[in-house]
Amino acid sequence: MVTFLFTDVEGSTRRWEADAQAMRAALVVHDKVLRTAVEAYDGFLFSHTGDGVVAAFASPMSAVNAAIDAQRELQLPVRMGLATGEAELRDGDYFGTVLNRAARVMAAGHGGQILLADSTAGLLSGVDLVDLGPRRLRDLPTPVQVFQVQAEGLRTDFPALRALDASPGNLRPAATSFIGRESEVAEVQATVKAHRLVTLTGVGGVGKTRLALEVAARLVDEYPDGVWFFELAAVTDPAAIPDAVAAALGITQQPGKSVSESVAAALEGRVRLLVFDNCEHVRDAAADLVEAILAHSATVKLLATSREGLGVVDEQLWLVPSLNVGAGIESAAVNLFVERAHSVASRFSMGSSDEAGAVVEICRRLDGIPLAIELAASRMASMTASEVRDRLDQRFRLLVGSRRGLERHHTLRHAVAWSYDHLDDTEKTLLDRCSVFAGGFDLQSACAVMGSDDDFAVLDLLDALVRKSLLIADRSSGRTRFSMLETIRQFAEEQLVASGEATEIRAAHSRYFAGREADILALWDSPHQRAAYDWFSLELANLRAAFRWAADRGDLDVAATIATYLGLLGVLVQTLEPVAWAEELIEPARAADHPRLAFLYVIASQCYRTGRIEAAVRYCDAGQIVLGRSRDAPPYGIEGWLGAVYIAIGQPERLVELCRAQLVRRRDTHVHIRTCLVVALVVAGSGGEAMDSADGLIEAAEATGNPSLLASALWAYGIAFGDADPVGVLNAFGRGLVIAQDSGNRTYASVLADGLALLEAEHGDPVAAFDHLTLAIRNWHNAGDTTVIRGSLGFLAVLFHRLGRYEPAAKIAGFAFSPLTASRLSKAITHLRDVLGEATCESLARKGETMTTAAMVTYAYDQIDQALAELEHPG
Repeated sequence: MVTFLFTDVEGSTRRWEADAQAMRAALVVHDKVLRTAVEAYDGFLFSHTGDGVVAAFASPMSAVNAAIDAQRELQLPVRMGLATGEAELRDGDYFGTVLNRAARVMAAGHGGQILLADSTAGLLSGVDLVDLGPRRLRDLPTPVQVFQVQAEGLRTDFPALRALDASPGNLRPAATSFIGRESEVAEVQATVKAHRLVTLTGVGGVGKTRLALEVAARLVDEYPDGVWFFELAAVTDPAAIPDAVAAALGITQQPGKSVSESVAAALEGRVRLLVFDNCEHVRDAAADLVEAILAHSATVKLLATSREGLGVVDEQLWLVPSLNVGAGIESAAVNLFVERAHSVASRFSMGSSDEAGAVVEICRRLDGIPLAIELAASRMASMTASEVRDRLDQRFRLLVGSRRGLERHHTLRHAVAWSYDHLDDTEKTLLDRCSVFAGGFDLQSACAVMGSDDDFAVLDLLDALVRKSLLIADRSSGRTRFSMLETIRQFAEEQLVASGEATEIRAAHSRYFAGREADILALWDSPHQRAAYDWFSLELANLRAAFRWAADRGDLDVAATIATYLGLLGVLVQTLEPVAWAEELIEPARAADHPRLAFLYVIASQCYRTGRIEAAVRYCDAGQIVLGRSRDAPPYGIEGWLGAVYIAIGQPERLVELCRAQLVRRRDTHVHIRTCLVVALVVAGSGGEAMDSADGLIEAAEATGNPSLLASALWAYGIAFGDADPVGVLNAFGRGLVIAQDSGNRTYASVLADGLALLEAEHGDPVAAFDHLTLAIRNWHNAGDTTVIRGSLGFLAVLFHRLGRYEPAAKIAGFAFSPLTASRLSKAITHLRDVLGEATCESLARKGETMTTAAMVTYAYDQIDQALAELEHPG
């Protein structure tokens, strides 16, 4: 009597094809673990079968212990089966029917599972076993009582056994492998156990049916009267739903009862799971039948799939998400693509980084929708992944397949049209019109494209589209924002174009975002300024689309409005894209003598931040001429920005003239212009005048209630009084930094951090100085600023010089010379020439001068890290 242990690596073929080298290495470890465990319990490992082994034991307990020890150590998913019986040993190999029995027991299991035939289980004591019942196994004439071993460190929850048992239900094995979604399966299983009716909802093609089938298969053992699956997509007449269900269950209509009542009565007392698939087109009829069943039977449970809930009392909705793409090539979406691609092109490989990147991008752009991914993968028979990726803008022509079965899964267009066709006309209109939004929208925006003042009516439509899985509602920010999967958006956009309304609705979209100027700037000019910046960041994709539409069609009023007020916000949060929009409009606005021309010049002049110094000077010179003849100046005194480039080119006195001229024209003492004047006077060397101009500036800024103006005034005060009142300036810079960061103003946060860094370095706190400079450098670099960042790097060079880190100081100084840091940096350079020598200092400076901004920032970060490490651990 011998006990045999059979093992096998689950999914080994897919692993070999995906990464043969990794699989080869994993098997070396696998074989060592198994051999060690077998020999530790006096077993005899006498055969290898594919990627598994076969071992013989004189003791059933030894065989089980070896299996448990090995299973705890194995990294690969290995299934194991044991059986005990008579066998004959010949020439180092065993023969006997018990070997076939052990192999079939193993084949019924899953990776990580240890199964025993009753012939082994009956010989054991003190082992925790779960009786899985009698099972019919392939090639065995009679059922085998199968047990699962439970032990500390082993998994306990596995899918249903791979057996031939005829279930009393009609559930059939799935035609395709189930990839990913293990956590979703577990959640849905738990939800089904806790509720009598669970409805899986989600967009077409997201995998509701496949998930329902997998859950049903894993729960089949819990329903002695069977799991029954009803495909309702082919039932076009709602009245025929009860008949279709009755026919599948073998129920005949009883005298005096409707078919629904007959079905409900026949199910009373039965322990069954009924799966109603694709209910959306017969929703009311399916709901009526479900209600009748639930009313008659307390033991029947129902799992439904529908793009919209059934609306039945006590229904538990469960939204099926798209497959995750966030993990890149390790994600479930990519694994699905690879497996399906192998089914049509056995040599498909993601060996090159380009192809791997293309597959990830395909899955991402297809929103992780399994049907779309499978259809894309089917193209691998004749295309590369890169070629598929490059054609996704035409996804509805590209993603067609030769799949047999339901028409709605033949192409991506069929899948989306199935949902769309069941909308009423008003719902279709709203969905089509909302396709013009980029990056989502809110109720107010939806009302704008619908041309409706009745927000409750539009809200009802939005609610319906969310319930029908065509819109996504995000409430995480405290205010509901709606969006569409890109696949749905492209389909709806096609319908909008076909309706002839596309031009009108896109124009309405563009006018709406231009029309938000007054509200958003009023919010900005208040203590709630951060909300204006948050809105700008949230709506940037929509604002970009609105500007592009208006500019391309010559709607100068709308385009200029968007470019100017967003330019103001963008500069302050270091998003410089609207600066380019303003530049684009300068010529048409000048030709039309547009009233926003001066405002456009102010925003366009900020291109100096990205290194376009000469263009900025031209905009500044021309802008001053326009300002001189214009009645209306740009808002909030931001014309002071116009001359910022003069500081960058070392001509601060020209900014002084500009600010003084504007203060005269405005006939007021605007805070922002005074701030610019103070800074210009300091850089020009007029410190006394700067302090005079800064007198009372903070109080004037506080009176406005505008955080940006107050932060700028505190900065200007610090610039002016740096030498005269260092303690007061330190407090001013610290207070300004808090205000800027709390309000979301990254530009003033950066310049205030520079000022704080310099003061803290001088007062002996280099660690805090490095922290502030890191903040400023990171902000400028992330914004794409290649000009102002030189000031922050100049301060860093001064700090390195102060700490005796002379070589990085010299190298950074070669790159970072800026009028704002000129005085301090010049003194540092003079000393660096003395300590390093003229030649060495010049060589290091030349190296720094030739570096790109990105290379210099990387070098600066590295040097900061080294300096901080030495400060923390001297010597």
